[in-house]
Amino acid sequence: MTDFNYQYDGLDSVTDFVRWGGSLFQRAGLYFGHGTDNAFDDAKQLVFHALRLPQEVPDNYWQARLSQHEKCCVTELFRLRIESRKPTAYLTGEAWFAGMRFIVNESTLVPRSPIAELIAKQFEGWVNPDQVHHVLDLCTGSGCIGIASLQALPYAEVDLVDISAEALEVAQKNIELYHLEEAAHAIQSDLFSALQGKKYDLIVSNPPYVDRIEMDALPEEFQQEPRLGLEAGEDGLDLVRKILAQASEHLTDEGVLIVEVGVSQYYLEQAYPELPFYWFEFEHGGEGVFAIHKSELDVFQALLDQRING
Repeated sequence: MTDFNYQYDGLDSVTDFVRWGGSLFQRAGLYFGHGTDNAFDDAKQLVFHALRLPQEVPDNYWQARLSQHEKCCVTELFRLRIESRKPTAYLTGEAWFAGMRFIVNESTLVPRSPIAELIAKQFEGWVNPDQVHHVLDLCTGSGCIGIASLQALPYAEVDLVDISAEALEVAQKNIELYHLEEAAHAIQSDLFSALQGKKYDLIVSNPPYVDRIEMDALPEEFQQEPRLGLEAGEDGLDLVRKILAQASEHLTDEGVLIVEVGVSQYYLEQAYPELPFYWFEFEHGGEGVFAIHKSELDVFQALLDQRING
């Protein structure tokens, strides 16, 4: 690794340190894709975290001078980001999703799903927000999708389901962060296995969908995330096949399934050419999220069962 000089002589203001951090990160060849897409926004997150500043501040804050202690704290975060290649969210212990702050750690993926855009639009065209009472966030991780969905669905409760007990500990912290103990429930389950008899008006899932070749080629920052939350077999569809085969049993008559499969969209369309997937287009980036009604899943149930059973 290139040797870095972490001396900050002559640097005083917030602007100085964000500019310096961005330059360091560019030289280090860091990868950005966990809430930011460039070196300077990544540096800003670390500087603002160290200074306990909110995400947005008045313009005059940018010229505020750091104390010696603050300079040391910021510089240490920069060093850790470069030398560990950990995503910034793991260094700060927090990430932003759908306008909300979430606690995260190495047991969860860093929130970044384009499903945030669907939440902002109240899942327009797919559900009546006032008539959604039961939501399932399958493979929930930090709980961000399910908890954020409650902003869009005023009368809903949500089950946050994951196979990982460690991830569910984080999800529970986020439930408590927003005082949602009555509306959000963390449940350990291997997909639907612990949900017998439960039905939902909306199932939303961002399951593991990285195929074997892509997994090996991921940048080092992504390799720091739990493989359990990313890896999904040869074509990235190991879990998606099971979800498609089992979801109908857990959807109400008017229920909808929304799933993110990312770059595995191509493989899914090849595997299930008969299924009428609706693929969302996003204004703010992202791809590979489909929606399908329970009634459509029911029509193709025999096919789905056949594909999951080989």
